[in-house]
Amino acid sequence: MDPQRIAGSFSVAPGMKVADFGSGAGYFTILLAKMVGENGTVTAIDVLDSALETLRAKAKTEGLRNIETIRSNLETPGGSGLSSDSQDMVLLANTLFQNVNKAVIINEAKRVLKPNGTLVLIDWRKGTNGFGPPDDLKLDPEETKELVVNNGFQFLSDIDAGTFHFGMIFRKI
Repeated sequence: MDPQRIAGSFSVAPGMKVADFGSGAGYFTILLAKMVGENGTVTAIDVLDSALETLRAKAKTEGLRNIETIRSNLETPGGSGLSSDSQDMVLLANTLFQNVNKAVIINEAKRVLKPNGTLVLIDWRKGTNGFGPPDDLKLDPEETKELVVNNGFQFLSDIDAGTFHFGMIFRKI
């Protein structure tokens, strides 16, 4: 997966507020922070404090001051800690496959997104027989699309996320 190339298809603009759900060490967070500029913010949310520590160190090295971090469990309602209708975009990259309560995470994204806000979802593709998690944890793109649409989103387009991943863009309705 090439985060730089993929992030170019997100329609991120300066001044936006973006939440990176399950940010990990921040491969996308750093790119998004540069894209939204000093008048925008990126909030990185992860359950692992060690991942957020790594992200904070990267942000400091890059001189980025527009990244906020929150340690939280997104599988609990209200888990992001963000205000309702506060974000222009939510990114879910390689996050859903790790979680049992996928609908709770989708609903949290919907809650924090502004009206017509964008959800970008990237995850491991089932059936690729490559590296990554076991196939029983990987997601079926059509089932994932149905889950998101059934939880209050409109499907907009697919993203080319590489051989082992799929990507989709949705709008909150």
